[in-house]
Amino acid sequence: MTTQQQAASAAEITVAELVRKARAAMAEYQSFDQQRVDEVITAIGWVVVDETNNRSLCEQAVADTGLGDVADKMTKNRRKTMGLLRDLLGAPSVGVIRRIPEKGLIEIARPVGVVAAVTPSTNPVATPVNKAINALKGRNAVILSPSPKGQPVCERLTGLIREALARVGAPPDLVQVLPAPVSKETTQAVMEQADLVAVTGSQNNVRRAYTCGTPAVAVGAGNVSAIVDETADAAAAAKKIVASKTFDNATSCSSENSLIAVRAIAAELRAALQAEGCLFLDAAEREQLQAVLFPGGRLSATLIAQSAAHIARAAGLDRAGAEDARVLVVDGGGVGRDHPFSGEKLSPVLSWYEAADFDAAMQLSMALMEHQGKGHSVGLHSADAERALRLGLEMPACRVIVNQAHCFANGGSFDNGLPFSLSMGCGSWGGNSISENLNYRHFLNTVRISTPIAPLEPTVDELFGDYRAKYGL
Repeated sequence: MTTQQQAASAAEITVAELVRKARAAMAEYQSFDQQRVDEVITAIGWVVVDETNNRSLCEQAVADTGLGDVADKMTKNRRKTMGLLRDLLGAPSVGVIRRIPEKGLIEIARPVGVVAAVTPSTNPVATPVNKAINALKGRNAVILSPSPKGQPVCERLTGLIREALARVGAPPDLVQVLPAPVSKETTQAVMEQADLVAVTGSQNNVRRAYTCGTPAVAVGAGNVSAIVDETADAAAAAKKIVASKTFDNATSCSSENSLIAVRAIAAELRAALQAEGCLFLDAAEREQLQAVLFPGGRLSATLIAQSAAHIARAAGLDRAGAEDARVLVVDGGGVGRDHPFSGEKLSPVLSWYEAADFDAAMQLSMALMEHQGKGHSVGLHSADAERALRLGLEMPACRVIVNQAHCFANGGSFDNGLPFSLSMGCGSWGGNSISENLNYRHFLNTVRISTPIAPLEPTVDELFGDYRAKYGL
């Protein structure tokens, strides 16, 4: 047996024990009614809404992963959890959830089973909590598979969740985490042995999820472009874009990566962005930045989710304003593999493009999405509602975010109707099985009881009369 085979065998044994415990906990959990289930998810939510826990977890997350900002992560954890619990208030997920007497149908919610939840290092607390709440809302059990960097804080988070479960009389083994060291072998084993896989993070894990033999819900890569047209309020757009791009040092896949300014508003928008702390780099500085941000043509793992000032120092940008910059803005150049700034950057670095008019801006946005992030989302700052509708009808994007800070709005917000989530389905365009924000309904099996109703059979003339008359048949 090779070393790799030995590692895979050991991983299978380790995971099998976790799955056994999860199934035993689930068996007990099936007796919980809706009220008790809702108490369980409330208990999990309080783990990170509690300020003391939240701060401590965020401090550890940043220390362990080296990614993001403590204060912003605290805001994210609280906001995402509060928003999710708001979404779940009164949402039926146990037993009979809907009766449709006119169709003779009764719908019953049943669990999908043990969920393998793969989570990224960029959000090592918010994403596990979100998936655990959604999974347990449907009376499932969950085994968390964090990134290696995120494992220590995820293990601590899991301990706090298990204490909360015990407090409300629920089996702690409803939530477990892969032990350190997390490896490809253990992640693969849990995906193969679970009943459902839910993956947020690297596209390598997404591809493995869709080929592991277990039903999977996985999400696509981001590379958000935002169009600012000539009808927009430039100052308001700049404020929202910068707030979104700087939040948690752009760890979110929903942060803007490229701005496309219609030429008529470009100068005004540039000035507004500069007023918000954006530093526009010249051609030489752009080359300096590219050398450190994309060494060998690939995004640097050491510079993602760092502050703009930190990245500027790494690139040797010593001109006035570099230390105070909130966002570094570069000419995007072209689009494609030979133009690394046209892809996702996971950092407060923004690519700038100009387009002659809205039609040209839309075509450029589509090209950026075809290069990377197809199916994810597109932003629009405009006073023309018809343009948003056109993007929705023509762009390969599952979300069109209008006049909002993209990273806050895309995953659900208190002032829009999208479900609170950290996982954005990208549909068939992004190679995903879902085209909406991951939510609790994806963790349910729905049984339908059908009873007879009065026949509703149409006549041939009702269905084909107009067609036959039109074509003389």
